[in-house]
Amino acid sequence: MVETGHFALVLAFVLALVQAALPLVGARAGDERLMAVGGPVAITGFALTALSFAALTAAYLGSDFSVANVFENSHSQKPLLFKLTGTWGNHEGSMLLWVVILTFFGALVAAFGRNLPATLKATVLSVQGLVGAAFFLFIIVTSNPFARLNPAPVEGRDLNPVLQDVGLAIHPPLLYLGYVGFSICFSFAVAALIEGRIDAAWARWVRPWTLVAWCFLTGGIAMGSFWAYYELGWGGFWFWDPVENASFMPWLAGTALLHSAIVMEKRSALKIWTILLAILTFSLSLLGTFLVRSGVLTSVHAFATDPSRGVFILAILTLFIGGSLVLFAWRAQALAPGGLFHPVSREGALVLNNLFLSTATATVLVGTLYPLLVEALSGEKISVGAPFFNLTFGPLFALLLVAVPFGPMLAWKRGDLFAAAQRLAAAFALAALAGIVALVFVDRASALAALGIGLAAWLVFGALTDLVYRAGLGTVSFATAWRRLAGLPRSAFGTSLAHLGLGLTTLGIVAVTAFETEHILTMKPGESVAVADYELHFDGLRPYQGPNYTEDQGVFALHDREGRLLAEIISSKRLYTARQMPTTEAGIETRGLSQVYVSLGDATNDGGIVVRIWWKPLVTLIWLGALVMMAGGTLSLLDRRLRVGAPARRRAAQPAAAAVS
Repeated sequence: MVETGHFALVLAFVLALVQAALPLVGARAGDERLMAVGGPVAITGFALTALSFAALTAAYLGSDFSVANVFENSHSQKPLLFKLTGTWGNHEGSMLLWVVILTFFGALVAAFGRNLPATLKATVLSVQGLVGAAFFLFIIVTSNPFARLNPAPVEGRDLNPVLQDVGLAIHPPLLYLGYVGFSICFSFAVAALIEGRIDAAWARWVRPWTLVAWCFLTGGIAMGSFWAYYELGWGGFWFWDPVENASFMPWLAGTALLHSAIVMEKRSALKIWTILLAILTFSLSLLGTFLVRSGVLTSVHAFATDPSRGVFILAILTLFIGGSLVLFAWRAQALAPGGLFHPVSREGALVLNNLFLSTATATVLVGTLYPLLVEALSGEKISVGAPFFNLTFGPLFALLLVAVPFGPMLAWKRGDLFAAAQRLAAAFALAALAGIVALVFVDRASALAALGIGLAAWLVFGALTDLVYRAGLGTVSFATAWRRLAGLPRSAFGTSLAHLGLGLTTLGIVAVTAFETEHILTMKPGESVAVADYELHFDGLRPYQGPNYTEDQGVFALHDREGRLLAEIISSKRLYTARQMPTTEAGIETRGLSQVYVSLGDATNDGGIVVRIWWKPLVTLIWLGALVMMAGGTLSLLDRRLRVGAPARRRAAQPAAAAVS
């Protein structure tokens, strides 16, 4: 099975070369037979890559330690779920997952792109095949997941304990579906530049693919944040780690691309800018791949790899980023620039959105790469941390959030800013009230926190105002308003949900940043500490034997002020026996939308143990908001107008007499 997987991987590389060359030659020569090669080859390439990944998965599930990758990252005593997730919990396996998803998206274009012009479809598949060929070659030359060991070891070294968590089963696949999903947008952009035109088919296809990739990337980032929050035992949800930034930058650029594509689809404007954004978004995804796998960064997220891999990925970056930007510079002037619009309009609001998002992306990019540049030029190591990003990125994004509710209230082509402000007056009043309540009743010393809560409320109520205004609630009868609301396109609900989810995430970030409390103390069995409106009692330590680890569990009882037992919280210090690597497993109890978070430290000589306890108000809104954003994107995808190639519904023929009447 292992040799079958290796052979399938090599054959998939050969087919990727065929896919990169023949359809493009056919499109340039007008040869329909050569152009038709792309579809079957793309589908077959995906099938072979999936077979290769299945072979590696089987080796992990069967604990085949004759495979070097399995020996380095698995153990016979590891639970079955973590044997499965260990397949992509390492460099080689994760790169194989990357190309599986890449070929999967190419196969989707081949299978469902029947309505595309033949030359555009062939060129898109060719570009996608070229991207695939580069990464297949990278895996085969530098990162072969099927390398054998002879003689085979009796036991494996086990997976990094930090990665032995159910979050790993969800986080990397979601993240890669987002990263790699933008490759389709990239391929369409390069194909448009090669052909020298952008038509209706291009616009109709790019926006749904962008939306799909954006939804997955949103989920991947949120899941990664949640995993780091509960698994690393540090109590934070975001660290401005360079590898975190590497996933955040494509999300920012992808959000700008999504809004730019809306303008392009609706008004045939911003065509050249949308092409550039499609190139830059996937380029940032490739940059993230380089940062994680090149060894230039030290991070809990980074794979420890040899420099030769980094040089190879750098060559891939140069080829695709440099090549596509050179092609853009050469061909962009030949493209039709698109329609004009008044600055005060929905198009203008979306351009303002793009301006803020692009500037914010550049800010994160500079903060991430500047330390690397300084080290490369001078040898001096510096760090750029949270203070820089908070002072630069924070104000930019806050201004963007202020502008978000205005966009849907403005008309296309020419809008009325004063009328939009009037429609949002109620939302503004409610947001101001929320800020005042926070300032008066929560924390009178934190004016910035009150402003943040008001801003979050502004987003939430602004999103709801859009639906209220569209339905005419308050100006027509309730029955009529309900019929109007039910008749709205799904994309309208999707937009409102996405903006509402952004407001919820903002509220969670502001609340937990401004109002959380932390206690660091030494506790002995029988001692208690007050946490917000609760009492946390330390019952003591107890040993526990896991399948491939041992741990000392700290047992805590959470009581209310009246002494009633509400929950038992277990936090532990765990030791994985194969690697002799300790981890801290946080104990978390959710109370409504807030959480009590308990993390164990080191034992003291007098029989106590250091305990860190946080009260995190509204922290769950951070990830709940991301789920709402994903739901909004999914709802927009279900809109019939966004389903590529969906035939129009045929109206029932009217009887002749009724037509005459």
